[in-house]
Order: sequence, then structure tokens, then C-alpha cells
Amino acid sequence: MIVLGLTGSIAMGKSTAAAMFRALKVPVFDADATVHRLLGRGGGAVARVAAAFPGVLAEGAIVRPELARRVFGDDAALKRLEAILHPEVAAARRRFVRRALARKEPLVVFDIPLLFETAGERACDLVAVVSAPRVVQEQRLLRRPGMDRKRLAAILARQMPDAHKRKRADVIIPSGLGKAVTRKVIARLVADLRCRAMERAHA
Repeated sequence: MIVLGLTGSIAMGKSTAAAMFRALKVPVFDADATVHRLLGRGGGAVARVAAAFPGVLAEGAIVRPELARRVFGDDAALKRLEAILHPEVAAARRRFVRRALARKEPLVVFDIPLLFETAGERACDLVAVVSAPRVVQEQRLLRRPGMDRKRLAAILARQMPDAHKRKRADVIIPSGLGKAVTRKVIARLVADLRCRAMERAHA
């Protein structure tokens, strides 16, 4: 089985790309969705996060905007949160891989926004970076509710620059040229990797 890491900076179109992989019947592990479940009602990280950040719990779930406000710009607080969440996400990813292996899937995708920042590429056979021109990224971000240029700059400052991600990528998936182009690149990549996985299985 081939593991493809999928990453990209905020507003680069990674979620759209992940949906295209799913449409091609490729299993996708969604790190963000896993975090949502962990912090939602009955989630496995609710009690520890609520203890570490008093005041973020409401009706059995973590209030994500309040948690984000508490850790935004506070490295120590962010590290406390990551120490709780990262092991839980890693465990969920291992369960995902076991299920995929049991089904004999030739290809799976790890959709992880901070793949390089957390050294997640070590668990992947190769990495695809979703990328668009900076002006497109900014336009997408500024359309989001509550976003302004100051907050945009702070978010981008916390992420590895797109240029660095592109240099470390095995594959670059363009998302600034329209969805048809992105879909075509992904379809070609999936076909190639499935063939590679089959060749590896019969080697």
C-alpha cells in the first residue's frame, strides 16, 4: 500500500483536493476532522483540554473559537494543546491504516495541514502539496468571516512558507487554475500510484 501525504497552506485548496481523492475512491485520513471529533461532545480529548484550558467547555464539547482565541499567538498554550491532541490523532491514523491494509487498499491519503511542521512526512511514501499563487490564497482568506489582513499575516507567519513546501514536495497539485485542472492532475496521480502499488505488490 502506498501512503500519500497531502498538505498545503491555509486557503490553498487542500480540502477540495481531498474531496477529489475521495471521489476517486481513495480512502482519506482527515486530521482536521479527527480533531473535530476529539473536541466534540463525547470526544476523547474533551476532558483533558477542558482541564488544561478552563472555560472552553460548554454542553460537553470544547468551544473551538474560544480555544482558538486562547492559544492564538501563545506558543506555550499551543504546545500544551498539541501535547494532548497529537498522540490522539496519531492513534486514529494508525487505526485508519490497519483498516485500509485489511481491505487491501492500494493507495491511501493522509490529509494533514501541518504535515511538514509535525514531521508527518516520515509516515508517508511521498508528499503532494496543494498550491496556488499568493494573491489567490489571500483573496480566498479575506472572503472568510472575521478575517482581516492582520489576522491573515499572523496565520501565515505560523505556517511553513508555500515555497518551502513546494521544494519538499514529491508532487505539486495546482489549485489556482480552476477545478478541472486540479481534478485532472489528481486523477493522473491516482492512476499512477495505483499502478505503482500493484507493481510493488507483485515484485
